[in-house]
Amino acid sequence: MKPKKILSVLMAAGLAFTAVGCSSSSNSTSQNSNQPADYVAGVSLDKPIKVDKEAGTITVLTKINGKYFDEATRHNSVEQSGTNGAKSIFTAFAKPEEFYNALIEIGAKPGNNMTANNATTTHVEGTPIKAEITWNGADKKYDINEVVKDSNGKQIDFRFGGNLKNALDKNTGCLSCLDSCPVGIISNTTYTYGAVETRKEVKFTGNENILPEDGTYAAVIYSIKK
Repeated sequence: MKPKKILSVLMAAGLAFTAVGCSSSSNSTSQNSNQPADYVAGVSLDKPIKVDKEAGTITVLTKINGKYFDEATRHNSVEQSGTNGAKSIFTAFAKPEEFYNALIEIGAKPGNNMTANNATTTHVEGTPIKAEITWNGADKKYDINEVVKDSNGKQIDFRFGGNLKNALDKNTGCLSCLDSCPVGIISNTTYTYGAVETRKEVKFTGNENILPEDGTYAAVIYSIKK
């Protein structure tokens, strides 16, 4: 083969290799441009709560607290900076007042029937609220009753208790409680206050057979129960 022809072949091969290399690099960049770990279902640390008024949903960024796969708790989801911030199955990044206002925005009505004096004998009232949980890589959105275990096998039935003034005054950070509560924005009407910690009627734990590992970011999606 003549030298000029050899040079032409080598140059063509080099161009082809460069094209493939550029293409490969482009694909790699695309694959690595995925959202960070804290971005789940449209919320993130930068924007931890999202209201979709048309869909009637509120999405709150949380993190799984694996401590409560084994230990019982009455706290379902608490904002991280509250005094109860480390005591819930789902550590939240949205504040109670933001959650309260979001529930009002989607048309929920607070019961406001709970007080410190009647809590142990009163079941929380207000609009029934559905809670679902998902995370990056989850097979679906899981209902709260699939991921939180009631030792009695009863259903968690959240109601919009309201309690905004108490929530602000107490600064516990409680978004959702697992027994009727005069402080949590929503709570479980199935049990009256004290059922978990005082009277030991029930134990609530996270379902480690479904939930991802400790520290995983997850989104809790709330809506009015139909």
